[in-house]
Amino acid sequence: PENHTYDRRLIFGFTLNCLSLWIFWFQIKKWNSGMVLQFNLAVADAIITPAAPFIVLYSLSDDWVYGQFLCQMKVYLLSVHMYGSISFLTVISIHRYMTVVHGTKNPRFADVDFVKKLCLFVWVFLILQGLPFFGILKTSYINNSTKCLSFHQNDMAELYFVYNVTVLIVGLMVPFCVCFICYTLLSSFISKINTCNLKGEVMKAKSTQMIAVSLFIFTICYIPVHITRTMGVTVKLFFPFHCTLLEKTEIAYYITYTLSGANCCLDPILYCFASKKFKTSFNSYFSNLKVSCPGCDSMLRKKDELPTPSFNMTDSSQVI
Repeated sequence: PENHTYDRRLIFGFTLNCLSLWIFWFQIKKWNSGMVLQFNLAVADAIITPAAPFIVLYSLSDDWVYGQFLCQMKVYLLSVHMYGSISFLTVISIHRYMTVVHGTKNPRFADVDFVKKLCLFVWVFLILQGLPFFGILKTSYINNSTKCLSFHQNDMAELYFVYNVTVLIVGLMVPFCVCFICYTLLSSFISKINTCNLKGEVMKAKSTQMIAVSLFIFTICYIPVHITRTMGVTVKLFFPFHCTLLEKTEIAYYITYTLSGANCCLDPILYCFASKKFKTSFNSYFSNLKVSCPGCDSMLRKKDELPTPSFNMTDSSQVI
């Protein structure tokens, strides 16, 4: 089953995403093209919410008792969630590169209407890519329990292998290469920016922060789970009698699967680096919590008495 820490990660990620969506929808009145992309990324993160209770319960019992349709729906939402997040992270990297490097020559990516149409196209693709699950995915009864999307489903091994190779290339490798190329070119451009003036220094700092967070999300959340899943379906299909190897691969997969959900917690950091309005609203929300908390002042005073760390996080404002 999915790792038992999933429920704690889910609650924390769900809380952050609800807060992010609330800030975007109710606190920021005027959106630019970058905020449209960030909002759609937050929606992609939150779309897993209806399936979350079933995932947690299944992780505790390792017995899917909710029927085949809900199994298909769970996998469908998982797919839209993961590849929606990857897709919008990729579009954000393209958007950042185009607006910073080619903003004056090609202002299309700064146009809100164009970006909205682009997001609509991404959502249509995400909805369509998951529909085959409702026709081909099945549950299997193994060792007195029902399995839903498990390495142990012998009758689904070939399908899982073909599907995994497809999404590995189209859903991960291509987007990651696009992100890497865009951010490499962006890094080359901002390295030449004159930091003697405040505008150049701020742009360089924010772009560097965005590049670091985006590539970190890919490296921690998406690449490991695709590697271990590929290993798992390969072992199951071509080496079905290597039980020990499959068991170790399965454990590694569930560890990386747990890590993959950390994107729900890391994406709000990206919003703070990407948008001054979001960061201001986010900080304002927690400032209001401190005002309403009677014990906050004493806690803050104790915090101020602690040694100050030697590093300094550059302040962020809107960059896309």
